[in-house]
Amino acid sequence: MIITIQNKQFETKEITQLYPACLVKTGFEDETTQMSLEWIDVEGKDKVEIAGFGVFLNISEEKHSFIFDTREQMDEAIAEIASQLRK
Repeated sequence: MIITIQNKQFETKEITQLYPACLVKTGFEDETTQMSLEWIDVEGKDKVEIAGFGVFLNISEEKHSFIFDTREQMDEAIAEIASQLRK
């Protein structure tokens, strides 16, 4: 089965990880790091500066990042991925 994310296609059997996360600024220049959405919702409110939201996909050692300005945009992308996986 093949899924498409932002016009890029991936064979699902090759995907080793597929997950959403929040990008937060580390405080060092423009560096960011990934944080779980659960942590942001429970612990991180008003404690970190959010740089964006993303869907991250790993195929072996190869990593793909799809970054969105808002959580709503990321949620729409996740819903599209889920609809493709249900087919």
